[in-house]
Amino acid sequence: MNDDAKGFTVLGVALLLPLILVAVWASAAGRRYAAASAAESDPSKQAAIAAVSDDAYCTPALKAIIRRVAGACGLLEGGGGRGCQPMQAQKVAALSGPDFNAMFRPLSKRAHILQFDPMKTDLDDDARKMVEKAWSDQRGASFFFVVSRASPDGAADYNEGLSRDRAKSVLEHLQAKFKDDDLKNQVGLLWLGEEYAQLSEEFCTWSRSRSGACTPTDINRSAFVAWIDCAI
Repeated sequence: MNDDAKGFTVLGVALLLPLILVAVWASAAGRRYAAASAAESDPSKQAAIAAVSDDAYCTPALKAIIRRVAGACGLLEGGGGRGCQPMQAQKVAALSGPDFNAMFRPLSKRAHILQFDPMKTDLDDDARKMVEKAWSDQRGASFFFVVSRASPDGAADYNEGLSRDRAKSVLEHLQAKFKDDDLKNQVGLLWLGEEYAQLSEEFCTWSRSRSGACTPTDINRSAFVAWIDCAI
């Protein structure tokens, strides 16, 4: 091979090598993007990596639900909170009702359950005191989660409205009590109606706004409130 041929060979390799490297890098990036997209769409496949501020209950599935609620409520928009929008639980959690409730069991010593009278959405005096107590227990957390329900003793669409208005009554009381412009950027509402994630009698042992007898029907006329420490 003469010198000219050798020169062309070296030049060809020099030009081809960057193209090969770019193709390899692009392929690897594509695989990483596809894996990340799959994890986002399927909470069960997300890596269980918690930030330093996370508590042990911050599972990938719970983080995904909080992220979706926070996104719908405008809590991720950096000071641009626009309040919460109606949400269907089935679109928020790809989980069975019992599995959804199980995610919150580690919060049993921190969460509070506000109970309501049948067909009512207003907080009574004890419920107002309890939500104020829950709000004061922030401990550096970023999101105040309100999950409301209705008992299955009426039409499903009517109970969905009861559940929605119970959640909103919590937010409205906090706004009236504390008059904090930033409050709307911290409160996430999720109403479940009667058709999803009904609470069992086990939850009667949690901190609740009423004492005395407690049946599954009683405990589902309620709103669960707690600060969530998960970094999302």
